[in-house]
Amino acid sequence: MKKLIGLALATCMTVSVQAKEVGSVTLPDTMKAGDQELTLNGAGVRSKFFMDIYSAGLYLPQQQKDAKAIVSADKPMALRLHITSGLLSGDKMVAATTEGFEKSTHGNTKPIQPSIDKLINAFKADISPNDVFDLVYKPGVGVEVYKNGQLKTAAEGLEFKKALFGIWLSDEPVQKDLKAELLGG
Repeated sequence: MKKLIGLALATCMTVSVQAKEVGSVTLPDTMKAGDQELTLNGAGVRSKFFMDIYSAGLYLPQQQKDAKAIVSADKPMALRLHITSGLLSGDKMVAATTEGFEKSTHGNTKPIQPSIDKLINAFKADISPNDVFDLVYKPGVGVEVYKNGQLKTAAEGLEFKKALFGIWLSDEPVQKDLKAELLGG
């Protein structure tokens, strides 16, 4: 009986190590960026007007708490956005992303505008609760945008990646407590 209880506890502990509850969803502890395994650095919930919009997870090759180092790094990384609200439409996502780029770049979006346009086109389609967007950066390739596991677009350039991840990690993030949670705080 003791062995059975020990096995049951070990199984429960293994399951909890493999996933993290964030808001109303479960995010995996790892993701891949090409051949590179990434681990969940931190996760949190984006909320607006007391409503949860999406759960987000930041995946890195190793744990890191320095937002500027993460944004500047030319290393594989990913951000998962798991949509939780039916109130988030494609148009609202486009508007929020555009505003995020403005803040992240201090209004200097012109050099990366073609890449921003590619990303925004991926958000224009219908967005529903439980849609999952993975923004995966691969050095030398750029940011690949997946919706529900299907590649939607790719946008080249390290400067674009910096601006994109800056939406959540810059000095003017989309939500300060979400930034802290993504940094593992």
